[in-house]
Amino acid sequence: MGPLFVNNIISENTNFLLAFFIGIGFGMVLESSGFSSSRKLAGIFYGYDTVVLKVFFTAALTAMLGLLFMSLFGWIDLSLVYVNPTYLTSAIIGGAVMGVGFIIGGFCPGTSFCGAAIGKIDAMVFVGGLFLGIILFSETYPLWEKIYLAGFKGSPKLSESLGLSDGLLALGVILMAVAMFYVAEWAERKFPREEY
Repeated sequence: MGPLFVNNIISENTNFLLAFFIGIGFGMVLESSGFSSSRKLAGIFYGYDTVVLKVFFTAALTAMLGLLFMSLFGWIDLSLVYVNPTYLTSAIIGGAVMGVGFIIGGFCPGTSFCGAAIGKIDAMVFVGGLFLGIILFSETYPLWEKIYLAGFKGSPKLSESLGLSDGLLALGVILMAVAMFYVAEWAERKFPREEY
């Protein structure tokens, strides 16, 4: 995984095997956290259930701090960690489309597979729509290519874009997380919902 394969520490086959087991583990965590329930997922938009927000934000914080500390101890070279290139226009449009789909369908792409894996019909329909969308986009790509590639910003790190050190940005994100967790707890008390 990551720079282990790039630096020939593990083989390509081992890399795929690790990715397979990590994927299974990730799916198990999603399911045990209730992410296969479209009601639980939609609850974030209505304020009655913020578990999704808390779990994903905690995962992001864990990954951020893990990478930061491994970099500080010299265990990982952050320059070898792939950062997706930023295409601002398509990111905004794609985010809006996914957000609307999330609100309407109650799933994001990852959680729809989680729900489909345990036999939820609504999740299977969502996965079918996801594949249909991929096929339609692929077949009509020449129509969307200019929009898709517009607003290219390279592969910037947020800390570099804001002119902050990685550690200071991490502190800021931690403080934002604490505030967000507090607001999430307030929202759950303010907008309670009967058990489902």
